[in-house]
Amino acid sequence: MSAEQTEKHVEGDRQFVVALQRGLDILRCFRPSDGALGNTELALRSKLPQSTVSRLTYTLSKLGYLVYLEDEGRYRIGLPVLGLGYSCLAGFRIRHAAQPLMDKLAEFAGNGVLVALGGRAELSMIYIACARSPGVISLQLDVGSRVSMRRSSIGRAYMSAVSEAEREELMQQIEAGAEPGRWPQLQSEISRALEEVRTKGYCMNMGEWQQEVHSIAVPIPPLYPGSPVLAMNCGGPAYLLSRDRLENELAPRLIALAQQLRRGIPDPDS
Repeated sequence: MSAEQTEKHVEGDRQFVVALQRGLDILRCFRPSDGALGNTELALRSKLPQSTVSRLTYTLSKLGYLVYLEDEGRYRIGLPVLGLGYSCLAGFRIRHAAQPLMDKLAEFAGNGVLVALGGRAELSMIYIACARSPGVISLQLDVGSRVSMRRSSIGRAYMSAVSEAEREELMQQIEAGAEPGRWPQLQSEISRALEEVRTKGYCMNMGEWQQEVHSIAVPIPPLYPGSPVLAMNCGGPAYLLSRDRLENELAPRLIALAQQLRRGIPDPDS
């Protein structure tokens, strides 16, 4: 959800602190591939006025969440943000249970195929655990990487596991942000993926996220009250992952992995 959409969504909510939301919007502008960013770039990405961005980056740098590079007139993410990220990851006990199982599946898949576990971050899926076997070619994604919810198998698998009300809200947001004329095809692809999960337990993506990438994904519903919906995918170069291999070799193993996790993570409050 964009800053404009969020502010409209919470309009009239006196408990909501818009200044805090805007500061977090600035931090979310930074991507793993970025170096330092200036206020102009941040204003374009956040869609906030540059004067507002200047005040926010100044404040965030005073708190250590941004580091100001005086020679460049730009900002980079500060170490306290990393601390927040690791605190978040430490709360996902599923990561520790999933990692050896994901390593085993990645080793079976071979050739640098990526296995990843992720959850929702706005209209993206963010990876919280990854595994890959050695290979000459591999997807350059890791923990913290984001992929499109609307176009990726992991995002569509996630959407299959949320409530009908949340899914409808997500579809509305995706439609609102879709390029002109793109929504009918996106809606059809997402609907097909949801039906695949319902009938097969997984969904496939044959080049719809990136043309030369094939993948499958499964949903992981909340493991206990209060835990988030997650999803897990397995993907790699299209020439290594044919439809037949995905359906007959990797899908059964990915489904079994997800089922093993659902059986093996107890409710911490029980």
